[in-house]
Amino acid sequence: MPPGGRATGSVGVGSLCVLVASVLWGTTGTAATFAPAVGPLAIGAVAMGLGGLLQALTAAPRIAREAPGLRTQRGVVLLGAVAVGAYPLAFYSAMHLAGVAAGTVVSIGSAPLASAVIERAVDKRRLTRRWLTGAALGLSGTVLLCMAEAAQAHSGTGARSVGATVLGVGLGLVAGFTYALYAWAAYRLISRGVTSGAAMGAVFGLGGLLLLPVLLVTGAPLLTSWSNAAVGAYMALVPMFLGYVLFGWGLAHVPASTATTLSLLEPAVAAVLAVLVVGERLPLLGWVGIALVVGCLAVLTTPPRRAHRLRAATMDPSTGPEGPSAPEPDDGPCRARVTGHG
Repeated sequence: MPPGGRATGSVGVGSLCVLVASVLWGTTGTAATFAPAVGPLAIGAVAMGLGGLLQALTAAPRIAREAPGLRTQRGVVLLGAVAVGAYPLAFYSAMHLAGVAAGTVVSIGSAPLASAVIERAVDKRRLTRRWLTGAALGLSGTVLLCMAEAAQAHSGTGARSVGATVLGVGLGLVAGFTYALYAWAAYRLISRGVTSGAAMGAVFGLGGLLLLPVLLVTGAPLLTSWSNAAVGAYMALVPMFLGYVLFGWGLAHVPASTATTLSLLEPAVAAVLAVLVVGERLPLLGWVGIALVVGCLAVLTTPPRRAHRLRAATMDPSTGPEGPSAPEPDDGPCRARVTGHG
């Protein structure tokens, strides 16, 4: 693959991996409701802690082979690990204080902007019109979804206090920033020659180690019943372990800003599951927000016309295998400038 571009099919596979991961992550809030006695810190520690250690264990041979490359980037690895350790504590506390849907919306909805700022400041990456359009749709949708959930909550008898909601929103912003930070760290490692398995295993393994003390202090309720233990096992194995394996594969093909924007599907999934499984009601405004999020995903994942024209040119026998000075496909923010990864 040439250094400046990436095939449209490769971008599509990467986008699909991130979308599937987002669907899995969207189940966490609903799953946590089946273990009400387990606090948000314990849920976050068992989910990301054990899930991260499993990633490190399965990627151990790759980590060992690529240890020299990881050591040269140890600052990025440590930064990503600290972000991994902080994210679940902020994310699940935000859901606990502000509500499942609102906490998820603020956490995931703020991540694309944080990711874009990080990439702009550190990597000098240009924000394309395609990304800006998709981000505008996605963020508008998440804001509407958050407004709908807030209106629904305050119209009921069990409305949350203003202080708890404000604190939950603040923790959601922390979660969004740390999510963007570890996504950037993993993408940075991959872009510098580390395979996605080794990069995710190293970052999430160290992050999991940082979460073990929290799990030891807060995790006792996980062992008080089979249902609590099952929720903990599900969170660690499915959304966190499998979800972040898929997310790592996605980061091998799309930039972190695109991956975090695609993950705006997560709050939409969380809201739908809250309606179908938990029994919550979603106002019309919320469904409009979900439709805008779907529009965001369509903008970011539909191959641009230039990519189709390039593909036709490369198949034209009269122009040779690459065509006459064929331009590289303009995949907007999905065009990952990554070389040398596995």
